[in-house]
Amino acid sequence: MIRAIGVLESSSISKGIEAADEMLKSGAVKLLESKPVCPGKHITIIYGDVGSVEASMAVGSEILSSFFVDEILIPNVHQDVVRAVAGIPNPGEFKAIGVLEFFSITGAIYAADAAVKSADVNIVDMRLGIAIGGKSFVTITGHVSAIETAVAAGKEEGIKHGLLFSQTVIPSPHKDLLKKLV
Repeated sequence: MIRAIGVLESSSISKGIEAADEMLKSGAVKLLESKPVCPGKHITIIYGDVGSVEASMAVGSEILSSFFVDEILIPNVHQDVVRAVAGIPNPGEFKAIGVLEFFSITGAIYAADAAVKSADVNIVDMRLGIAIGGKSFVTITGHVSAIETAVAAGKEEGIKHGLLFSQTVIPSPHKDLLKKLV
């Protein structure tokens, strides 16, 4: 089981790749994702025990120096967030859907973790800054009341940690829309 997740965002793709390499060499962490994101930034996502993730993040931040944009460390991260970052959806029941949209990558990850910890919901999709102008969003499913609770929790966390843009709750979504979400 993954204990902690760390995200390091860089304004330089080349420095982001260099930092990712050193982060992996510096400790007992595993790489979940390392890729360019819009608009011309780089993101590295690692996981492991809390201490190892913290130590690797410190190494990466030092390497990035003036190219550092943002970072997050979530201890006891919900496993649905890890699966969503890895591109493995967990659709669950489509009684309702909720969408949380951000101007930052880190805001979406914080919000997703808060949402799935607050109610019985599943993450259908999480897009982190690729081909959408650097914005990020998370889409969740569940019963209407659970979606309302989860969106409220995600919104609150998103406001605290990063550039919430918009959110919505859609009860009884149309079946044609649902086909496109999975």
